[in-house]
Amino acid sequence: MPSYELYAVRIFVRDWKRALDFYSQTLGMPVRMANEDLGWAELGIGGAPLALERAQPGAPESHGLLGRFIGVSLRVDDVAASYAELRARGVEFVGAPEKQPWGGTLAHFRDPDGNVLTLFGRS
Repeated sequence: MPSYELYAVRIFVRDWKRALDFYSQTLGMPVRMANEDLGWAELGIGGAPLALERAQPGAPESHGLLGRFIGVSLRVDDVAASYAELRARGVEFVGAPEKQPWGGTLAHFRDPDGNVLTLFGRS
């Protein structure tokens, strides 16, 4: 059997530069590498990088890759504090943080392309 290692979690974006600014400046994620010509950036957030990939304009399959719940959960120390700070920076949340029956707290937010990510914490 092959040995697997998660390389990156890809998020498709329409406006690559705007997305890079959002993730690096607004969310404060460090940029490991960015290549505007390729439309590719890797954000060092611990573990595998979060990668921003420019969706190809006019490609039919690109349409379905944008503006959806993408299943990325970002663990933070304090969901309520992170929620308040990011809202103050203009991040659009789907709703307030909610305590889950299994003990965690979740808060879903949108990036500039409408992709929905989740803040996750145990508090």
